[in-house]
Amino acid sequence: MSNPTAAMITIGDEILSGRTQDTNMNFLAKELTARGIGLRETRVVPDVVEEIIAAVNHLRKRYTYVFTSGGIGPTHDDITADCVAAAFGVNIDVREDARAILAQNYANPEVDLNESRLRMARIPDGATLIENSVSKAPGFSLENVHVMAGVPSVFKSMVGVLLPTLRQGRAVLSLTVRAGMPEGELAGPLRELNEAWPSVDIGSYPFNRNGSFGADVVFRGDSQAELDQAAAALREYLGDRELPID
Repeated sequence: MSNPTAAMITIGDEILSGRTQDTNMNFLAKELTARGIGLRETRVVPDVVEEIIAAVNHLRKRYTYVFTSGGIGPTHDDITADCVAAAFGVNIDVREDARAILAQNYANPEVDLNESRLRMARIPDGATLIENSVSKAPGFSLENVHVMAGVPSVFKSMVGVLLPTLRQGRAVLSLTVRAGMPEGELAGPLRELNEAWPSVDIGSYPFNRNGSFGADVVFRGDSQAELDQAAAALREYLGDRELPID
């Protein structure tokens, strides 16, 4: 069975405007890679109903899992839950189990749990809750779409709860060789390596240190033997132009 695949939708005008720097995608990518789930696509969409619905409907049909980040708070522009409900064609309303979780934050929930805060307890029909150990307000999963907060600490907490419940694949292994030559000279040999080991992904990441050009060549795959063989072939080509990795 092939490894599961995934996409991520980051939602929010603040990301697109540059006001907020997104770190959730990098965190999620690392967590998925460690579990053999391939993150194949990421999108950043504005707080626009039609854009969010379109992204959810397109990606949920294409990938094993879709993860969303942002837009499930108490304010008027937190519209992700409504959009996911609309994408699936289901009703959404305050759910009592989610309301009870939120009530734990307040000494007098009947007063403090106002209309705005109750927005965070609105859950689409058929969804299961994702625990939030940081601020209580839950995320939710609806079929293969997993809806989580944008605040990094909360997002990480939800990911930690969610990922162990999902189907995982063979972990992606990696091996790096540092070449003391520019990419232009490496391109031909790397093409030959790619043809010789087609199941190994080979990436080249250039750098310039103290005026000297080089590249980190990263081999990725699920077979340690193939990674070792491809890397050994590159090392043979490089000879004394292989650099130590700090």
